Amino acid sequence: MSSRTRPLPADERRAATVEAVIELAAEQNPGDITTAAIAQRMGLTQSALFRHFPNKDAILEAVLGWVSERLLAQLDQAAASATTPLAALEAMFMAHVGFVARHPGVPRMLFGELQRPDATLPKRIAQALIQGYAQRLRGYLAAGIARQELDPSLDVDAAATLFIGSVQGLVMQSLIAGDVMRMHHDAPGVFAIYHRGIRSQP
Repeated sequence: MSSRTRPLPADERRAATVEAVIELAAEQNPGDITTAAIAQRMGLTQSALFRHFPNKDAILEAVLGWVSERLLAQLDQAAASATTPLAALEAMFMAHVGFVARHPGVPRMLFGELQRPDATLPKRIAQALIQGYAQRLRGYLAAGIARQELDPSLDVDAAATLFIGSVQGLVMQSLIAGDVMRMHHDAPGVFAIYHRGIRSQP
């Protein structure tokens, strides 16, 4: 019996639901994903799915919560292994690219939630993720200035925005090309350009 059809504890079933939604988001517009499609991907009935989640928004909340927790944890882990603030920024950049390459449905979901006009809980989770990400970047950028690695006149807020925007640009280009692994190839060159723009000049 497959792991999708055998009975699972509630926590495992919720984790499997998150995985199914992220897989579906990599294949289609996240806004078009229905609870019926999620249940079908998991080998469940909709009624079985609703025993764990009361509605679709609750599923989205779980997915965005998982994304926020996992992405920020991986960014922190990557930065912790670096010896300088600039090295931490590069490690975070590559860790983010690697996360998206492993979970290509994630940026589709984030973009979709951030574009929603209403202030839903999934949208607020996505916004909090970006804010937490930017806060981390500002900390490392400020530390880089203090260590004289980075330009002392650097606009830290703008540099944090450009960092996140550069990753988002790589994501968009990979979606246009239909090749998510293209990000791995392009990321070092993109970060090198970013680095030249923020580093301390001799």
